[in-house]
Amino acid sequence: MHQADVAVVGAGIVGMAQAYAAAQRGVSVVVFDRDPQAIGASIRNFGMIWPVGQPSGKRHRMALRSRAIWLKIAAEAGFWIQECGSVHLAHHDDEWNVLQEFHALADSLGYETGLLTPNEVMAKSPAANPDGLRGGLWSPTELCVDPREAVRTLPAYLHKNVAIEFRFGTTVRQIDGMELETSDGQHWRAEQIIVANGSDFETLFPELFAKSSLKKCKLQMLRTRPQPEDWRIGPHLASGLTLRHYANFSVCPSLEIVKHRIADEQPLLDKFGIHVMAAQNRLGEVIIGDSHEYGDVFTPVCSGEIDQLILNELASVITLKDWTIGERWFGVYAKHPEKAYFVHDPYPGVKIVTGLGGAGMTLSFGLADSLWGV
Repeated sequence: MHQADVAVVGAGIVGMAQAYAAAQRGVSVVVFDRDPQAIGASIRNFGMIWPVGQPSGKRHRMALRSRAIWLKIAAEAGFWIQECGSVHLAHHDDEWNVLQEFHALADSLGYETGLLTPNEVMAKSPAANPDGLRGGLWSPTELCVDPREAVRTLPAYLHKNVAIEFRFGTTVRQIDGMELETSDGQHWRAEQIIVANGSDFETLFPELFAKSSLKKCKLQMLRTRPQPEDWRIGPHLASGLTLRHYANFSVCPSLEIVKHRIADEQPLLDKFGIHVMAAQNRLGEVIIGDSHEYGDVFTPVCSGEIDQLILNELASVITLKDWTIGERWFGVYAKHPEKAYFVHDPYPGVKIVTGLGGAGMTLSFGLADSLWGV
């Protein structure tokens, strides 16, 4: 029987954040992952740390706490991180109205924003499409990492700096009380077991997953080849379509007008949950996306129709030096229809942490801090 104070199932960003917060308390931590390295939703995203998209209050503060931890860890671990900020672009009058309403409320809600004229937007980002541009909303709080690099680098850093043990290529087959059994026949006992393996916790707790209201979401994304001559887009860029996706904009009275126009003009965007954004990594590749399809079973391929809708919408709001697509992929994550995350104790000593949806990079470290009381 092997011993650890804390055992974490899942070495994605949610699991590693939980392990890091636990280790800050001076306890021994072991992390299990069935794959040789994390290959799920944690590496299949924009690499955006996106505080501005979280609703005001607890979740926004949690996102800002995550931001601070990302900056600290990146500096110590040596992976690339950029304090790029973000610009929401408005190419319709109703989108511009929403941005103005949000900016008028931002200070009282705890956000730091600025309204930009079209010329000021272009000064921030040469990638903004000036055709029909009404203006933009600037936020300085957003960060960019390359999720592939960051998630690959973090285990070695966590092992060296806070003595977290990682057991990759090791599937947890069963959890019984405060004990777990792994695929290599070993048995572990821990004072606290954290299950943070996304929707895969269904394999360990199928009945609980069925009752949890969690839904699986498939999203499609694309990555361009590196832009020529070290050309950079500057901040993260988000189109007016994102206004109907992020909860922070729900305080704006004009938002319903935007939603109705999009539903009437382009119903396929709502059908496939498309809202378009762009981020650029250290290599100069531009990550673009994305879509949201909810269900229990998904086709194992990317839809060409969805990819084209994403590209068409992006081409109307941004310009790139090179639109050649180098990679296409889809990811699957778990999302709760009402809650920002799903935390549940099926029995004493076991805690399930999942359901962050598309906010895993943004919230994981802050959520872990709040759960562990760091």
